[in-house]
Amino acid sequence: MANFKGHALPGSFFLIVGLWWSVKYPLKYFHQKGKSSQLIRHYQRLEITEAAIRTLFSVIGILAEQFVPDGPHLHLYNENHWVKLMNWQHCTMYLFFAVSGITDILTCLIAHIPLGVDRLVLAVAAFTEGFLFYYHVHNRPPLDQHIHSLLLCAVFGGALSIFLEVILRDNIVLELFRTSLVLLQGTWFWQIGFVLFPPFGTPEWDQNDHSNIMFITMCFCWHYLVALCIVAISYCLVSCYLTRLKRHGEGEIIGIQKLKSDHSYQKALLSGSDEE
Repeated sequence: MANFKGHALPGSFFLIVGLWWSVKYPLKYFHQKGKSSQLIRHYQRLEITEAAIRTLFSVIGILAEQFVPDGPHLHLYNENHWVKLMNWQHCTMYLFFAVSGITDILTCLIAHIPLGVDRLVLAVAAFTEGFLFYYHVHNRPPLDQHIHSLLLCAVFGGALSIFLEVILRDNIVLELFRTSLVLLQGTWFWQIGFVLFPPFGTPEWDQNDHSNIMFITMCFCWHYLVALCIVAISYCLVSCYLTRLKRHGEGEIIGIQKLKSDHSYQKALLSGSDEE
């Protein structure tokens, strides 16, 4: 959808996933040292739920692109011309992410799927997103082209990071780097909507003003700094929370042990007094 809502929708999806990953991966990292079968099953259920939600987001995106009032309604070619190819490109992007979500679910449920296939398919989905957007803005005003080209930095950077995870699986640095780029994509989709399709009657941006291009480039760096701060804050909060839980649990264990030792001591005294 070539409007504000069409950019706010994927931006919201990426933001939700990025915020969740900023909590999930630190939790998983701090729990890796104490793996248990129960913990592994718990994370497996989380992975399946997350993959199902990501697939649902993709399906919602496809339906929104196809069946808005001015959408193509599943018509690709009609009366000797293509129908709403921009909507179809967005649908293709969503379709690849849906395939990625389904692959994640199957990877968790079927043991015979090779380890790393889920990351590979996600990397392909991210690359496809960048590939589509690269040919998305030809013959459009300079600001429009530039603001979408900045998005490609986050998209292809994320694709490269995910591809490295095929080899270096469960690497917390790569996972958090990927998370920061997903958050960047989310906020930047919203920024594109505000710049190209200003809501609430705000003035339109001059698409040919070089000063606007300079500001948007600087604004992109600010967005990434915010994404890094979100990841860092989430990591610190998870670390502090788990440390506090661990100390509280150790305190309870020490208290129980102390009560047991006191009880044993009292029992010994009583036994001694009976013998006398």
